[in-house]
Amino acid sequence: MDIKDNPIEIRKKIGVISHETYLYHELTAAENLLFFGRMYNTKNLEARIDELIKQVGLGYRMNDRVRTFSRGMKQRLSIARALIHDPPILLLDEPYTGLDQHASATFDRILSSTNAHDKTRVLISHDIERGIAMCDRAIILTNGSIAHEMSETEIRDLVQCRAIYEKHVVERT
Repeated sequence: MDIKDNPIEIRKKIGVISHETYLYHELTAAENLLFFGRMYNTKNLEARIDELIKQVGLGYRMNDRVRTFSRGMKQRLSIARALIHDPPILLLDEPYTGLDQHASATFDRILSSTNAHDKTRVLISHDIERGIAMCDRAIILTNGSIAHEMSETEIRDLVQCRAIYEKHVVERT
């Protein structure tokens, strides 16, 4: 698909989680999800909001303004925002930023519950262990270019992954 031909349809296919939460701080958690859900024309929106708020563990704060949230709470709401329209493509740029261990485990469960056959998940991470545990393909980028694409065998061996990473990233700096 060419983004110039139909940018709205392409945006409906993508969910983004990054350092920036893309939330409205003067709205409540529920109002943020309502806004984004309406923007994407999400079906059964009220039920979807309830489901996601519970999944990310913010049910007790759903009617509080986002400006009162900790960094980790904002990141959890950002995860719900990215998933509100159940997009087939997830772009995850350091999605664990600001999450404590419990929230990270919750996010891992949410990601594993998304059917990998129906979703493309692109994860950018400096956490090699977590990234490797979640992937079926891994690419090392150096200076904006692909330095190495790991084979399935390389992905399954964490020691080998670290050595390959060192070879392609650390030695080049």
